[in-house]
Amino acid sequence: MAQATYVGARRTSVDDIFDYLYEEIAALRLKPGDKISEADIATQFGVSRQPVRDAFSRLATLDLLLIRPQRATEVKRFSMREIVKSRFVRAAVEKEVLRYAAELSNSEDSATLDKALTEQEDAVRAKDIDRFNALDYDFHKTLCQIAQADFAFDVIMAEKSKVDRLCTLSLSKGDRMPELVEDHRAIARAVANHDVDAATKAGMLHLSRLDETIDRISKTNADYFMPEKS
Repeated sequence: MAQATYVGARRTSVDDIFDYLYEEIAALRLKPGDKISEADIATQFGVSRQPVRDAFSRLATLDLLLIRPQRATEVKRFSMREIVKSRFVRAAVEKEVLRYAAELSNSEDSATLDKALTEQEDAVRAKDIDRFNALDYDFHKTLCQIAQADFAFDVIMAEKSKVDRLCTLSLSKGDRMPELVEDHRAIARAVANHDVDAATKAGMLHLSRLDETIDRISKTNADYFMPEKS
């Protein structure tokens, strides 16, 4: 999901370039290790190199581009260490979110989660991966709101963005969406029942779904990963 940046109500060419490249990278149309040129992107958008340079900088901040002086900019490869770090941080935050959500939820919150699940099922039937990904973000944002910890979603979103490309690979290699909806359903049920243990257990199982994909991709597409330092 592109994290668009706005200056007031007016978009800039930097925003457009950033959004375009973010989506290309997240959807794996630009793959880990692919080279991209400031000059080519500037020509494509009909702008000078400066807005392209600014967009590249934003993407580098998200660990999506590797910018090196006097060398071609490339789509950043996955780092196993960063994946482990990201998962560790997200698990710690989500456990607290689920604990508070289970303690504080009410009937209106349950209805909101049920509506979200219905929309996810619609996306599954339509095999709409982009729509499902957006709804997945919304589901976790809603849990943070129920937990009265909106700020936690900022952390979750930042960490989730680091593995979005792996999520895309997971969904594209097989129909994993129904399984993820069932995870969400188990989380929603536990939250509605004020069952903290069941909510956190279901949440941690949900996070672990990516482990198989990470292991498989690291073996079948080793070039997508950065060499680990010994």
